[in-house]
Amino acid sequence: MNDIIAEKLKLLPDRPGVYLMKNRRGQIIYVGKAIKLKNRVRQYFQSSRNHSAKTLALVSHIEDLETIITANELEALILECNLIKKHHPKYNIMLRDDKTYPYLKLTLNEDYPRLITTRRVVKDGSRYFGPYTSSTAMKETLNLLRRLFPLRTCKHLGERPCLEYHIKRCPAPCAGFVDKETYKEMVRSVCWFLEGKTEEIETALTEKMQQLAQKLEFELAGKIRDQLAAIRQITEKQKILTDTGDMDAVGMASSPLGTCMQVFFVRNGKILGRNQFLLTGNEDDSGENCLSAFFKQYYNDAVFIPKEILLPIDIEETALLEKWLLETKKAKAKIIVPKRGVKKDIVQMANENAAKYLHDQESRLRDNQARNIGAVYDLQKYLNLTKPPLRMECFDISHIQGSETVASMVVFQDGKPDKESYRRFKINSTEGKPDDFMSMREVTMRRYGKAIAEDMPDLIIIDGGKGQLSSALEIIRGAGHMTVPVVGLAKQFEYIFTEYSPEPVILPRQSDALYLVQQIRDEAHRFAITYHRKLRTKRNKVSLLDNIAGVGAKRRKALFDRFENIGNIKNATVEELSAVPGISENIAKSIYNFFRTHELISKKI
Repeated sequence: MNDIIAEKLKLLPDRPGVYLMKNRRGQIIYVGKAIKLKNRVRQYFQSSRNHSAKTLALVSHIEDLETIITANELEALILECNLIKKHHPKYNIMLRDDKTYPYLKLTLNEDYPRLITTRRVVKDGSRYFGPYTSSTAMKETLNLLRRLFPLRTCKHLGERPCLEYHIKRCPAPCAGFVDKETYKEMVRSVCWFLEGKTEEIETALTEKMQQLAQKLEFELAGKIRDQLAAIRQITEKQKILTDTGDMDAVGMASSPLGTCMQVFFVRNGKILGRNQFLLTGNEDDSGENCLSAFFKQYYNDAVFIPKEILLPIDIEETALLEKWLLETKKAKAKIIVPKRGVKKDIVQMANENAAKYLHDQESRLRDNQARNIGAVYDLQKYLNLTKPPLRMECFDISHIQGSETVASMVVFQDGKPDKESYRRFKINSTEGKPDDFMSMREVTMRRYGKAIAEDMPDLIIIDGGKGQLSSALEIIRGAGHMTVPVVGLAKQFEYIFTEYSPEPVILPRQSDALYLVQQIRDEAHRFAITYHRKLRTKRNKVSLLDNIAGVGAKRRKALFDRFENIGNIKNATVEELSAVPGISENIAKSIYNFFRTHELISKKI
């Protein structure tokens, strides 16, 4: 405990709120809430308490702390959820990949709504359904709905029907071929389908089919009959488990890999789907802490809250979490830990699926590790190396006619990418003239010129033929690294050129060693291309403001922050321009006169 923390511990309030722990760089590494900040925060620094290894590690990195007082515990919970989502603290239990899952979005804020996919949930008046852990399953659902209820797919309404109308996939609202009421019925049916209310769809479609039949419109009635048949076929696959309506059943399982949370979605008594999530940063936390952290993060982002949420174990904050859902989601949900009956069976099924998911993941990881290590030892055998290349570094050069020449270095440790060790280089010696040999000499000099023996890899791979290999060897051997094996990988057929043999080493097709070499070569190429594109894009992004003397990056940003776009800057007066922070009156006059002159020249041209 340093002096800053000791002083702040004396001033802690005896009120509810949120506390933020920070490291020496000022980064927030933990966020928590407390009914009494004074008691809760002091517990972290009491040596008499039996802290877990995770808590001890957290406390050892705390250099400063901050508290935010709230009116009650509910407000503290809301603030805690928002801060965790914003800062992603290292020592909080976090949902892994909780933002990457896709949703189906029904654009109810448009006159003729569309059903599209998205990965961002925003408050724009649309309805969101999901998240879907399987994008394939989501696409199948989307394709089925577009066959049953052909809503428009175009982003903007045109003035005449497009191809989608002619192939019977759109009712052409742009041309007025469908009235708003009929279109609303289709939208309502899509909502019901995604909510699992297939009975309502069947009832509505049956009534409409009978009405059309009475009007002798048999062709339209036949289309609705086909829709009904498809919906009933899907409904038959769904087993009714309970008649209690909508609920989520949460299952949980733990292993050395981590903790998996499985959520089963039960709508109108039928299981419609499930999601699984892995928690990180929970090595020493109890099941109750993991479940509580998962509940807050998952339902903080959820687009639908059911009437009941079934949990596998009790948590202390049940009443508080129910109030939180009512306050933030305007949904009255009951949190239950079922002890018997169908609900208990559903939770047990969720637990078993979570355990199976962890088991499958562990088996896959073991298989991948065995394959990766096997590939490393195979490569040692084929290249006649004295030791297995557990650490490999691969280099690649990327440019377009010598412009924006860059190099990449990717690292594989134990046959797997070690992305934290990747490096990228902007080549200066060959700018404007393509010379891969000189570029390779520069990048190897920058990497190995002053490197010590302990920092050298077990194998260096140069993406290129004999020329690039010779350029790299000239620098590496010249720097005194005489024993490190260096090989060149030809772009065609993956022939490997070594230092002491004129004939290439040809790895057997379908071998793990060949796949490993291809993977590291492709990764180096991808990393180099990505950096090259970034530099090229940066070079091509030239603003009109860059032509004005005295306007640099900071002033350009200040102008765009104030006026939003170049058109507003162009139409601004000298007084409005000089009101922007960092823009003096002389600079404002220069900007104003530049656009007037530019406008006159444009008119003459």
